[in-house]
Amino acid sequence: MEPDLIQNSVPVIDDNSYGPRLKKLRITDNVRELQTVLRDKSTTRSDFIFYADRLIRLVVEEGLNQLPYRKCTITTPTGQTYSGLRYEKGNCGVSIMRSGEVMEQGLRDCCRSIRIGKILVQSDEDTHEAKVVYSKFPNDINCRKVLLMYPIMSTGNTVEKAVNVLKDHSVIEENIILLNLFCTPVAAKHVISHFPGMTIFTSEVHPVATTHFGQKYFGTE
Repeated sequence: MEPDLIQNSVPVIDDNSYGPRLKKLRITDNVRELQTVLRDKSTTRSDFIFYADRLIRLVVEEGLNQLPYRKCTITTPTGQTYSGLRYEKGNCGVSIMRSGEVMEQGLRDCCRSIRIGKILVQSDEDTHEAKVVYSKFPNDINCRKVLLMYPIMSTGNTVEKAVNVLKDHSVIEENIILLNLFCTPVAAKHVISHFPGMTIFTSEVHPVATTHFGQKYFGTE
C-alpha cells in the first residue's frame, strides 16, 4: 500500500486490489514533483511539455523492463569478455491517437529503430460511444510484444477499444504492455477486468484524472 503523502492530499490507493498485472513507477520526490507540475493549472505550456516529456521518459524506461531479454557475451575494446543482456527481437509500439502520440518520441529516444503503429478511437457525436476509425500496424504485429501508449485513462473505454483491435489482429493479451502516466481506479479496474492477461504500467493511480493533458500538450485548450 502506498503511504499517505503531503498531508493527506494524495489518497491512499491499495495497489494489491488490482493484482500483479498493474505496476507503478516508484514514487520518489522527483516523480511526485513531475506529477504535481502537470496537475497544476498555473503551469505554462512550455513547462508542461518539458515536465511531461521527463515523466514519459521515466515511464518508458521502466516499461522497457517488462520486455524479454536474452543473455549474451560481448568483447570489450580491451579484449575482455562481458556477460550482458540484449532485448529479444520482435517489439513494437502502438500509440492511441491523439494523446498517445506524445509518448512516441520518448519511446524512440530509448529504442531508435522500433516500429510504431497507431489506433484512432473517437466518440460518436450522437451516441457518445467510442469507436475505432483508423488503425495501422506492422504486418507481423501478432508475433511482437506491443507497448501500447496512452497517457491518461479516466474510464478505460478507449483502451478497451484499442486492445480489442489488437486482439482482432491476433495479438495475445500477455504480449500487450500499456504505458500510461495517470490512471483512475475506475479505469484500472475496468481494463484489468476485461484483459486480465495484459500488463499496465503507470506513474499514478488517482481518482482525479488530468483530462486536460492532451489539450495542454498540443496547445489546443
